[in-house]
Amino acid sequence: MRTSRILTRLLAASLCLTALAGPGLAETTPAKELFGGAKLPTRSQAAPIGSYAKGCMAGAVAIPTDGPTWQAMRLSRNRRWGNPQMIALLERFSQDAVNLGWGSGILIGDISQPRGGPMLFGHASHQVGLDADIWFTPKPAQALSPQQREDMPFTSMLDKSKFLTVHPGRWTNTHARVVMQAASYPQVERVFVNPAIKKKLCDTWQGDRSLLGKVRPVYGHDEHFHIRIHCPQGAPNCKPQAPVAKGDGCDKSLAWWFTKEPWAKPKKDPDAKPVKPRHVMLSDLPKACAAVLAAPARSMEDATFATNVTAYSAAAPSAPVQNIEAIINSAAVLPDLGPVPLPRPFP
Repeated sequence: MRTSRILTRLLAASLCLTALAGPGLAETTPAKELFGGAKLPTRSQAAPIGSYAKGCMAGAVAIPTDGPTWQAMRLSRNRRWGNPQMIALLERFSQDAVNLGWGSGILIGDISQPRGGPMLFGHASHQVGLDADIWFTPKPAQALSPQQREDMPFTSMLDKSKFLTVHPGRWTNTHARVVMQAASYPQVERVFVNPAIKKKLCDTWQGDRSLLGKVRPVYGHDEHFHIRIHCPQGAPNCKPQAPVAKGDGCDKSLAWWFTKEPWAKPKKDPDAKPVKPRHVMLSDLPKACAAVLAAPARSMEDATFATNVTAYSAAAPSAPVQNIEAIINSAAVLPDLGPVPLPRPFP
């Protein structure tokens, strides 16, 4: 009920602003540009709206760029925002990963934009703050500088000289434990990995195999893995994904990825007229997303790490001081370099 009242108020504010500014901008500008241009989250209760690949979010929080057991990457993208439950999970996971021997923590890639929605580049999902990318590279002992976070290359877990084969010199038992740890949390719905990595887990995992079904094969995802959590309780406007099928997923559904079909180029009709790609517009998203775009903003300081700032600052004394606003505002539209940063919950 509380979330519904918040969205009603946001929608009313949106209608007022639209009346003042005119409808032209929202009707003619692709949604990815509207949401990609929003630098700060709404000043409201957290609420995922729509589906993972067609939605937006209110009340996002940002994970600090540096924590005791994590660092956020590609800071200029400004995608370290998520639902508070996603951020809380990432902080917990970062500590558990260290206990498994994963360096000094995790490197966090893209979560979502400050108000979610379609991105300018890089993802079809990550629109409601319930998805996050984690690098397959552990956090180094020495804190990375802002420039290193932009330039540091990914490391693929695959042997690119062979078809869908995990590189034996890169993939370790610790990699497997970290992925399965991510799948172990009740709030995690799926963990996306490359089909070759899924097969490697199917062939070698000696622990509890009941969680293997959550680990799903998908294109790419050989340099990072993707954590997706369920719609939070009390979020009526969040559209859930269909449940994962029963079983460990080490069956014919996985075998399909090792056939020619998933990799075959789509056949083109030589007589078909070329169709100009259509951008996703604001009108294609849930109606409440217009209200999210129009809502007042919360400051970055208030929305990032709203509690216990000094404790975390002291925990990472080697982290370089960063002016995040300057990094974001000075960034041009960047090529797709991979994953990015995260947020933190507040009371």
